[in-house]
Order: sequence, then structure tokens, then C-alpha cells
Amino acid sequence: MKIVFMGTPDYAATALEAILQAGYEVTGVVCQPDKPKGRSGALAACPVKECALKYNLPVFQPERIKRPEAVAELKKFPADVFVVAAFGQILSEEILTMPKYGCINIHASLLPKYRGAAPIQWCIVDGEKETGVTIMQMDAGIDTGDILFTKKVEITEEETGGSLFDKLSQAGAELIVEALPKIEAGEVNPVKQEEALSNYARMLKKEDGQINWKRPAEEIGRQVRGMDPWPSAYTYYKGKQFKIWKAQAVDGGTEGLQPGTIAQIEKQGIWIACGSGMLQVTEAQLEGKKRMSAADLMNGRSLEMNERLG
Repeated sequence: MKIVFMGTPDYAATALEAILQAGYEVTGVVCQPDKPKGRSGALAACPVKECALKYNLPVFQPERIKRPEAVAELKKFPADVFVVAAFGQILSEEILTMPKYGCINIHASLLPKYRGAAPIQWCIVDGEKETGVTIMQMDAGIDTGDILFTKKVEITEEETGGSLFDKLSQAGAELIVEALPKIEAGEVNPVKQEEALSNYARMLKKEDGQINWKRPAEEIGRQVRGMDPWPSAYTYYKGKQFKIWKAQAVDGGTEGLQPGTIAQIEKQGIWIACGSGMLQVTEAQLEGKKRMSAADLMNGRSLEMNERLG
């Protein structure tokens, strides 16, 4: 079975590595063009390209995969199937039908829930108890194709966007290796997605991390976990950005306090009043400083009681 692999970030690189380790022939790798990185602005390869180069695989980095010249280049790679994982560009109908088995996608949710670009983060923010990965037969819609295989993953109470990303990367890698021989053998039972159960996980923006202290502490706690590592949950203290990295919701204690008020500062945590309940912050970062525990923030007298955040 010859495979063309399309993907860009770590999530996709984990799957590519698993496919190669399983002995499949990858005839070409398609990923996004190199991007400037760091203060120097030097171009840097994405994780999928780095993986491909490690195995001496040909790499194709089109600016727009739909352009006629890109499609013509893609046709040069012999393939029975295109495997796609977080590629970052929409494929045309011509590309979707190019290989024998079409294009299959490794999506980081249990479809039809959380279609779109950021399913990992939004399922934490929304308070889901489980998620997973779906191997899907791609069609012209955004994550709307038939479901071929799924694998469930539990979301723990301490789960962050980063930790769940790692879990789903591994789950997706394992599932695609299990799925490929079944696809080749025709041992698949495609299932149509139920539109009534679908929702859309849009791409994250920096402002999604800004905390609204009028919201319940439980919701803010999930925001802190879901937005870790990017864009991170943040507020403002005396005009400077204040990132919150670890926190948990606590019932009660808000009587007479405006949302965002620092109610208590102790080694065990910094208690901040919310719309309902309190947020106990145990790790945070003031602008221009490193991440610190609540104890270090208290010892450094970085915060003052009764000040309001926001």
C-alpha cells in the first residue's frame, strides 16, 4: 500500500512516524511551507517535514494545494491513499478522488462533535468527560465525511490542552496503523455523521485566553486548562498581563467581593473571586517574569490583597 502523507504539526508527525515504523511505503510527504520562527525570523521546518527528512522522504510544500500546478505535482507521487492529519489546507474534489482509497483524515475528536481546527482545546473548555480520535473518509465538507474508525480517550480533571494533545496524538497514531490494513482489505463499515449532533471547534485566537471574572469559577478553571499551552489564560494586574497556569474552582467565599478581586494570598494558593465561587490559583506568571508557584508569588510580594484583576 503506497501512501502520500499530508500534515504539519506534532500531532501529524506522530502519526507519520507510526506509519513508517509499521513498514508502510510513504512515497511523498506534503506539509505547509516553512515559517519564520523566533526573534531572528529564520525559516523553520514543521515537525512533519523534520520527520520526513529523517527518513529521506520527498517533501512537497505548496502555498496552495488547490492550485493547478500543485495538483499536477501531487499526481507525480504514486499513492493508493492519502492520509491527512492537521494539514491546514482544504483539499479540492479533484484531490479527494485522486488515490484508489481516497483521502482519510485522522481527526482529534469523536465526530460529529468538535469538527474544525481546535477540537482538543474546546472539548476541555466545554467540560467534556471524554473525547477521542476519528478516522474519517474525507469529502468536500469540513470534517463531514463518513466515520470509519474511532478510539475513545478519557479527559481527566487535571487535563490541559497540552496533555490531551499528547494523548490524542498517540491515539491517532495507533488507530491509523490499525485502520490501514482494514481499509486495504475492504473491511470498513462507513457510518454517516449525524448532523444534529455536530458542533464546530473554531480556530483559537489570542483573545480566547482572556479571563472574564464574571463567569463561574468552574468555567474559568476549564478555560485555564484548555488554553494551556496556547494562548494561555490571562488577565491583567495593575496594567500588566498576568497569566494563570494552574488553578481550580472552589465553592463559596465571594460574599461582598467584586469578580476579579484577590481575596486571599497564601502559600497554598491565591484566591480570586469569580461570578460564582472562587478560583484558587497555584501557579501563575507576571508579565516579564517566569512562571511561579503561589508560594513564590506570596514571598515576592508580587500581588496585593483586595486588588482587582482584569
